[in-house]
Amino acid sequence: MVKHSIACIAFCNKKVLIAHRNPVGQMGGRWEFPGGKVEEGESYQNAIEREFEEEFGTKVKVFDLITEKKFVHSGTDFILHAYRIEPARTGEKEKYVLTEHTGYVWTSLDSIRGLNFVDSDLLIYPDVVSYAKKNGLC
Repeated sequence: MVKHSIACIAFCNKKVLIAHRNPVGQMGGRWEFPGGKVEEGESYQNAIEREFEEEFGTKVKVFDLITEKKFVHSGTDFILHAYRIEPARTGEKEKYVLTEHTGYVWTSLDSIRGLNFVDSDLLIYPDVVSYAKKNGLC
């Protein structure tokens, strides 16, 4: 059975939001695009809204599907759906309330190449860069 997960790609002032995972689990302590698993019966939009609210304490608007990529994690097939989102706030003046991460930054897409980024997000990275360039977001 294939499982589905979502990646939330937020742009602001030519930068993208990334988050540093809590130091637990296989991907602990690595950087990622925010997101998570899609629960059974849940739409991708609802999963994005729920995950961002749970993990960052703010609402989001969901826009375009940027890309989808298949990957295998611990023997399970996944499809990662990356959507452009817009958080209700940037987390700069009023900080996000983090539950799954130790920190977050708005950074250039180029800087991601030098970070210890989660493998599944590296799969979508080239498509995110192409989307950003095509839409004047980087």
